[in-house]
Amino acid sequence: MFNFAQANIAVNLSIFAVAAVIVWFAGARITGYANAISSKTGVGQATIGLLLLGGVTSLPEIGATVTSAATGASELAINNLFGSTAIQVAILAIVDQLTGRKALTSVIPDPNVMLQGGLNVLLLAIAAAGMVVGDISVLGVGVWAWICVAGYAVSVYVLSRSQGRKPWVAAERGKVDHRLDTQQAKAQEEAGKKLADRSLANLIAWTAGLGFVILVAGYLLSRTGDALSEQSGLGGSFMGFVLLAFGTCLPEFSTTLTAARAGLYTLAVSDMQGTNLIHVGLIFVIDLVGAGEPILSQAGAFSVFGALLGIALTALFVIGMAERDDKTILHMGIDSAAVLVCYFAGLIILFFLR
Repeated sequence: MFNFAQANIAVNLSIFAVAAVIVWFAGARITGYANAISSKTGVGQATIGLLLLGGVTSLPEIGATVTSAATGASELAINNLFGSTAIQVAILAIVDQLTGRKALTSVIPDPNVMLQGGLNVLLLAIAAAGMVVGDISVLGVGVWAWICVAGYAVSVYVLSRSQGRKPWVAAERGKVDHRLDTQQAKAQEEAGKKLADRSLANLIAWTAGLGFVILVAGYLLSRTGDALSEQSGLGGSFMGFVLLAFGTCLPEFSTTLTAARAGLYTLAVSDMQGTNLIHVGLIFVIDLVGAGEPILSQAGAFSVFGALLGIALTALFVIGMAERDDKTILHMGIDSAAVLVCYFAGLIILFFLR
C-alpha cells in the first residue's frame, strides 16, 4: 500500500487537490439525480436531502473517519467531523452570497429544514457533553457514542414522520406569501425535466456510481490530509478541522450551490443539515473502529470548542430561518454574514488551541 507519510509534500498536495476536484464535480452531478428521484418517487426534497443526498455526499467524511480511526489517527477523525459540521454551515452562507438574490433563509418554504437544524444542535450538545464528562466503554464503544448513534436514529425517525407537515405558511418580509411554495414546486419540476426520460433504476445506478467515486476520492483526501497534518507541522487537530474538513465537504458545497442556483432551496439546505446529523452518528464508528479508550474521553479543549462552534453556527442559521427576514449585506442575509464572522473568529481561537 502506498505510504503517503513518506511521499513528498508536493505529491500529497497534488493528490489532495485532484481528489478534491473529482469530489466537486461528482457532487455537482449527483444533485440532478437526487431531484429526479424525488420527482419520480414523490418523496419530499427535505427527506431526499436528508437521507439520499446527505448520505451520499457524506461518503468522504465516512471514508475519512473510518480510515483515520483504523490507522490510529482518531484525533484527526473526530476533528474532521466537527470541522465538517462547522464549515458546512459556513458554506451555506457562502452559497447565500453566490446566489445573490434574497437571503437564503427567507426563501426556504419547508419548515422541516428548521427541525433538522434543531436536531443538529441537540446532537452536537450531546457530543460536547460526552467530551466534558468523559466516556466509558460498553461492548467496545463508549456510552456517549451509543447515545450519539441512537440520537441520530431517533432524528431520522422524527424527520421521516414530519414529512409534509406545514406548521406555518411561507412568508416574505413578515407577510404571507404562497408564491414561495409555488416557486419551489416549479423549480423542482423544471429541474426534473432534464432527467425525466431516465428510469428510476437508471437514476439510482448513476447515483450509486457517483457515490462510489466520491467514496474513493474521500479515502485519498483522508490519507493525504493525515500526511499533510504531520508534514506541515500544524498537527491533526487543526488540519482535521480545516483542511480535511474542507476537502470532504466539497460534495456538499457543489450539490448545495447547484441546487440553490436551480431554486431548489429545501434540497440545498437539507443536504447540509442531513450530513451534519450523520457526523454525530459517526462518533460511534470512530469508537468501533479505533483502538484504545473511547474517543470522547481522548478529546480535549480543541474538540469541545469545535463542537460548540458547530452549535453556534447552526443556531444562527436556525434563527435566520425562524425570523425569515430578507435583509442583506454584501449580497447575503445578515444571518449568513454573522455565520461567516463567527466561523473565522472560531478558527482563530482554534489555531491557538491546537
